[in-house]
Amino acid sequence: MSESLDQVRTDGEQLQAAEDRGVPGALAPGEEALRREDVLGALQSLMVVVVVATFIVTFLVQPFRIPSESMDPTLRVGDFLLMNKQAFAERGPLDFLMPPTAIKRGDMMVFHYPLNPEVDFVKRVVGLPGDRLKLHDGKVYVNGKAVDEPYAYFTLAIPDTFRDDFPVIRSMDQNIDPAWWSALRRNVREGELYVPAGRYFVMGDNRNDSEDSRYWGFVTRAAVVGRPMLVYFSVGREHDSMTLRERAARVFRSARLVK
Repeated sequence: MSESLDQVRTDGEQLQAAEDRGVPGALAPGEEALRREDVLGALQSLMVVVVVATFIVTFLVQPFRIPSESMDPTLRVGDFLLMNKQAFAERGPLDFLMPPTAIKRGDMMVFHYPLNPEVDFVKRVVGLPGDRLKLHDGKVYVNGKAVDEPYAYFTLAIPDTFRDDFPVIRSMDQNIDPAWWSALRRNVREGELYVPAGRYFVMGDNRNDSEDSRYWGFVTRAAVVGRPMLVYFSVGREHDSMTLRERAARVFRSARLVK
């Protein structure tokens, strides 16, 4: 008991001495230790948050912004998405968190742009490896059958044979990539485009205003990044056709459900 009283006196004397030296409100040694423990605890918690966030962004999800109108009206310019990087990944140790699935016709897919891999695009999967496809008056036919595409959107546009009746190999469209033009001619038989193994044919939902596989070719399996998962923010441009209420209604909705 005597030792405890002595310690209290000592702490008080040190505090008084510190104040006498012009350090008002100086902490006693015991309080300083508690303050250090609080700071260390906060830093540890922050490090855990940083590590978890880094893990999620690196392996599971990634933010993505819609820069163009090619996916209107499904995805709007100004939509900010979370992309599921595991959706189309190879089988691996993270499957228990977000199990991957096979790429299906009609899926939305984020991928590295074939002409500039540093840029990511998002389009709709139209043709799978082994498919035969063609367009007639803008309507997609796969393996000889018309495809029901409720998400396809057609703005008023001047008729374009290359765009609407793809594949057309009689003359080269001015917007087509020259390397793709050569490859296109090799993969067309009897008016249909054959999708090679490990390749995907993709198109924007805004069919009359989308630069897609019609103009630059197939997407390789290795270029696939993931699938849009969630719209977490949406901001309009000047003279935006959508109201603030309509923008707000898109937030926190599945990217597959927004319109």
